[in-house]
Amino acid sequence: MNLHHNCACCGMSRRDFLKLSALFTSSFGAAIAADNWNLPVHANANDQPVKIGYLPITDAAPLLVAHSRKLYQAEGLTTEQPRLFRSWAQIVEAFLARQVNVIHVLFPTSIWIRYGRNFPAKIVAWNHTNGSALTVLPDIENPRELGGKTIAVPFWYSIHNLVLQQLLQRNGLKIVRKAKDAPIASNEVNLVVLPPPDMVSALANKSIGGYIVAEPFNAAAENLKTGRVLRFTGDVWKNHACCVVFVHEEDIRQRKQWTQKVVNALVKAQLWSRGNRSEVARILSKDGGKYTPHPLPVLQRALTYYDRNFYKKDGAIENPDWQVNRIDFQPYPFPSYRSELVRLLKTTQVEGNTDFLQKLQPRQVARDLVDDSFVRNALQQVGGPKAFGLPNNLSRIETIKF
Repeated sequence: MNLHHNCACCGMSRRDFLKLSALFTSSFGAAIAADNWNLPVHANANDQPVKIGYLPITDAAPLLVAHSRKLYQAEGLTTEQPRLFRSWAQIVEAFLARQVNVIHVLFPTSIWIRYGRNFPAKIVAWNHTNGSALTVLPDIENPRELGGKTIAVPFWYSIHNLVLQQLLQRNGLKIVRKAKDAPIASNEVNLVVLPPPDMVSALANKSIGGYIVAEPFNAAAENLKTGRVLRFTGDVWKNHACCVVFVHEEDIRQRKQWTQKVVNALVKAQLWSRGNRSEVARILSKDGGKYTPHPLPVLQRALTYYDRNFYKKDGAIENPDWQVNRIDFQPYPFPSYRSELVRLLKTTQVEGNTDFLQKLQPRQVARDLVDDSFVRNALQQVGGPKAFGLPNNLSRIETIKF
């Protein structure tokens, strides 16, 4: 059997599709969860190496910058070489099997892991804000023109899927999920899942009409002139989280010092990254630190180019007064964001059983999913919330304009 051909309905390799299907079965998740709860507890809080899992996207920057600049070692931790994965299915599977112990993961995916699979893991910080966009074929000028086309998302449980569906519905379009060759009506948009690395080529050969994903895949299409940014997600939901830092709950309970030092390193990496975007691009690039396969010019565009006049004229920015960046870095996980995300996620189409989602209470998730004690401590070490331009009370009201 060929395990590498693409699944007709979602574009994933058959191997990834089978892995993802396994992750959605309760027996699989429960078995791994039980194994992890029964792992031996070691006396030394710093005994385990930091094992980072990441995708080749700018979302991973703080994890990788901290490794490149030896910030984990400065905290007294040992590290393994960060491990690159091609898809969210792969990184989640590795995390559940404890092959990696610190990952960046899509915020909605963390909800599915903890509540859909009852897996003991928690968010300890945001990894970045904004940093994603809806990129389409060059001749598409507004969302209504996406009718009759297929659009790729990186994962069903993602801010990308949520924002895309809200945008499409507000433009009178119907969300569908159809097999590859099934006809798509002019008022329908067919959603498929594609690993981020496969999106640029799929757009170039016009097998899809667009994709919504993290950088630098939007910048890549711009540089290749095979696509244009239709909307930046940070211009739809101001300073939204995309990826979060996710760790096993056992490490939070049994290795508090280890967890604190990991978060310390990440907060320092984020603060440094805000003022050194070109250097971050070099670290991530295949021409520099070799953490990703992306060329430096693509990463430079993703991390530094956000001409508000150009993108406003082009329609990608509708709210220039927000004064946000294409991608930014700040670690604090605002409860208001968690509550609003859960509320909107309940109305978003996803694959699999969503009974658990309908039962979730937004305020409950806001309290239970995150342990913000580590990031609060880490912020004090770098000058407090003001170091990131955050309010001292660490509170905000969500600003959303779909």
